[in-house]
Amino acid sequence: MEAIRTQGLTQTFGDNTAVNNLTLTLKEGEVFGLVGPDGAGKTTVMRLLAGLMPPTDGDAWVYGCHTVKDAEQLRHHISYMPQRFGLYLDLTVQENIDFYADLYNVSRQTRKEKIPELLAFSNMTEFRDRQARNLSGGMKQKLALACALVHTPRVLLLDEPTNGVDPLSRRDFWRILYRLLEEKVTIFVSTAYLDEAERCARIGLLHRGQMILSGTPDEVKEHMRGALVEIRCSDPRGVLSSLVAAMAPVSAGLFGAKIHLVLKGDAAQALSAVKDKLADLGVQAETEIVLPSLEDVFISQIMASEGSGSDVR
Repeated sequence: MEAIRTQGLTQTFGDNTAVNNLTLTLKEGEVFGLVGPDGAGKTTVMRLLAGLMPPTDGDAWVYGCHTVKDAEQLRHHISYMPQRFGLYLDLTVQENIDFYADLYNVSRQTRKEKIPELLAFSNMTEFRDRQARNLSGGMKQKLALACALVHTPRVLLLDEPTNGVDPLSRRDFWRILYRLLEEKVTIFVSTAYLDEAERCARIGLLHRGQMILSGTPDEVKEHMRGALVEIRCSDPRGVLSSLVAAMAPVSAGLFGAKIHLVLKGDAAQALSAVKDKLADLGVQAETEIVLPSLEDVFISQIMASEGSGSDVR
């Protein structure tokens, strides 16, 4: 069954096109990652799928409900967790969950079964009487997820749910999401963390409101524009600037203390060209061809689309 389908979905705000002709399909029980930098249009896509605004053009269906025509029916099948989920800081963990159960008219019998399960599910049982204001950032996100799940949604829309959360809490959050997949819950998650995108069955790279690439993480990596050369040297920032000026790469960037340089042509040609140029510059460095990460692919795609070959950070 199709859990989410969009056709030519477009949203403009004045002269700004936030979402540009988005067409995609998600299967039931799939986790899909919408990846992009700030301002790419991720939140607008989420709000459109949640039925919170009508699109300027195009259509979207979530679990068979048209997001505009069937907006009232839609809310029974989805949960939308925005970046700033509406927790009530002066209420306890238990009281927050009870409040959202009231909003969704969850029956008393269902609550008796569901809420203890959610508390255990998110490792929050021992904190049920703690005020939300006294929770860590990761615990607040897990509480927000428990609130979003209290009415057993079929589709979960998560807008950058782990933004600003520590790595351990991020791992716990994803562990919870994986368990939801066992119940055939469809998860549509937006993130700026490309390492998180690796956890998704499929991803879409969103740039300036337009889907520039989609597929499984491995399929996306196959769209790398050129060969990726990794360079380790004593002055990576200075060497990067020199290489960008001299070689006009498809893309280039600093990854920690290493340089990633993407050049047109096959791997052997790219590696030889870099070695020759480093020798011309009098730079001693270690070089090798490496497999691209999603970040490498995303940067190369964006730089190519903008006609620029550098990402000096």
